Amino acid sequence: MKTAIIVGGGKGGTALFKMLMESGRLKIIGLADVNSSAPGMIIAKEAGISTSESWEKLLQLNPDMVIEATGEDKIFQQIYSHSKNQFLVIPALVANVLYDLIHDKEQLIQTLQTHDRVRSTILHSTHDGMIAINDEEKIILFNRAASEMTEIPQTKAEGSLIGEILPESGLKRIIQTGKEETNRKLTFQNGRSIITTRLPLWHQNACIGALAVFKDVTDIANMAEEVTNLKSIQQMLESIIHSSEEAISVVDEYGYGTMINPAYTRLTGLSEKEVIGKPAHTDISEGDSMHMQVLTTRKPVRGVRMKVGPKKKDVIVNVAPIIVDGRMKGSVGVLHDVSEIRSLTEELKRARKLIRTLEAKYNFEDIIGTSKEMQVPLQQAKMSAGVPVTVLLRGESGTGKELFAHAIHNASDRKFNKFIRVNCAAISESLLESELFGYEEGAFSGAKQGGKRGLFEEADKGSIFLDEIGEMAPSTQAKLLRVLQEGEIVKVGGTKSINIDVRVIAATNMNLEKVVHEKNFREDLYYRLNRMPIYVPALRERKSDLKELCRHLLERINADFGRNVSEISTEAMEVLYRYDWPGNVRELENILGRALISMQITEQTIKVGHLPSLHLQNVKQPAISLKSSSEQNTLQEDLDAFEKNKILETLQNNQNNKTRSAEQLGISVRNLYYKMKKHNIENNSMQ
Repeated sequence: MKTAIIVGGGKGGTALFKMLMESGRLKIIGLADVNSSAPGMIIAKEAGISTSESWEKLLQLNPDMVIEATGEDKIFQQIYSHSKNQFLVIPALVANVLYDLIHDKEQLIQTLQTHDRVRSTILHSTHDGMIAINDEEKIILFNRAASEMTEIPQTKAEGSLIGEILPESGLKRIIQTGKEETNRKLTFQNGRSIITTRLPLWHQNACIGALAVFKDVTDIANMAEEVTNLKSIQQMLESIIHSSEEAISVVDEYGYGTMINPAYTRLTGLSEKEVIGKPAHTDISEGDSMHMQVLTTRKPVRGVRMKVGPKKKDVIVNVAPIIVDGRMKGSVGVLHDVSEIRSLTEELKRARKLIRTLEAKYNFEDIIGTSKEMQVPLQQAKMSAGVPVTVLLRGESGTGKELFAHAIHNASDRKFNKFIRVNCAAISESLLESELFGYEEGAFSGAKQGGKRGLFEEADKGSIFLDEIGEMAPSTQAKLLRVLQEGEIVKVGGTKSINIDVRVIAATNMNLEKVVHEKNFREDLYYRLNRMPIYVPALRERKSDLKELCRHLLERINADFGRNVSEISTEAMEVLYRYDWPGNVRELENILGRALISMQITEQTIKVGHLPSLHLQNVKQPAISLKSSSEQNTLQEDLDAFEKNKILETLQNNQNNKTRSAEQLGISVRNLYYKMKKHNIENNSMQ
């Protein structure tokens, strides 16, 4: 590097000194000025540069050049005369020009650097990827967006061959062909999809490189796919709605029709032109628009009766709001033809009658009750179902003993075999034995040719439910004892024993211990039956189950009556809670059924006014009034009325126990049943 000294430490010399020191193009080894306190002298001393008041002394440093910065011609001539071609003397004018040139160069460099930073910022800030290569196929531009899309670092890409970094770019082809390629689809190795345009770079008719500009379309493709999926889902939903046999109508958030299906048109007689874009009440002949009610309340409605269409079709409507992200978007309604519902209800009733003639139809899930009083018998019944033990169900009439019998059978390993039900009190003594055990041909007059299989034989490998076992005649009790002890029967009129495998489930509402003590029931049979006694509590003992029972019974009664009663008011429930329910669950079902009958078809809540008067239910039934003497009663009419009243009173006093009632009346049980039938006294009227 050339060395130089500067003569002159004034303003110009100082500026020149700073510039040359900063540029580093010359090595300044000295500065001279007659004024030792000149700015240049001070700066030079601080920089460790030799200084002197005499420029001649500094020549001892053997500089390559001396820059005269005083601007005085005399000093320039002295320095020039002293040089004798041993060093270069630069006058102040030339120094100033040199200063200006160097200054301009530095400014130009600074400007170019600023422009380069701006260009770099622009290139790296754009969301479009940019890759450029030179004619040697080396990457000279790889902006930030390109790095993000390709997942290749800029430091790794720039300066590398494009074929090694991104062979799928197609830029090598552009250099070879010199042709532009626009809007080409490309997928990088990382799976990202782009649309790219490739351009050749020309200089003086020569291709010196290639540039690719590309945009990420992965999100756009995904969005397009989502839109396509949404359209597919919309078409699928429309297809489902239009293929549905249920009449459906949809309105927007303002209550204007947006969609109906063909089933709706068939039901109402209204076409799409008459409904779409029209107010929600357009199709209603009688009643209020449930669509508008739902849009206002944001709550669904169910089971509303109204008439729709020009033919005033009687329908039941269910309407629900359509809420998306918390915003009301409309409502959808489903219309049911009432005449069709009636037809289905009748068909259901016929099916239920058929089911009643089949096998056991209840499971433990059908027994309603979560109270502690109900959980005990339920656990006992579930345990007994797993072992072939004889079960004796005890409890008042109407408590659900038969449900327990069904559930025990269905939970046992006999559930796929027959379940035979026998009401011992409903069959006369003479017939009960032959019905249970069968008979041989000629066993008695009127016996079928070839004899008949008894119910025990029919129930082989299954279960037999003997209800009201306490009403069984002593002779039949003896044969039943043999079944339980030996597992065999002998037909009426027969001598041959028949082995059977039957599980016996018995039930009674009587105090068997008292009946045994009174010698009306065999003690040995009692002990055989009482191996697994299960007491089913009365309803008054488990009133905490009342609300759940009401809900269950309402579902069944609704199905029977074709109604849609969904709840019982708090006041009505209080009335039900205060009642003692002598007839138990059977009476509760009766009361709820009577309440439904007294309600309007559109009412959905049972209120106190709908309930029959319960305060009279526990009072003894009043005597049957005789006709006034003015109507000239016959003696037979008065006798019949008195007899009927006496039977009713006795049955009530004995909690409907037929055996005790017959004893008090001094007649046989069979005769009691005859008189009950004669006077139209229902078998369960007192339960």
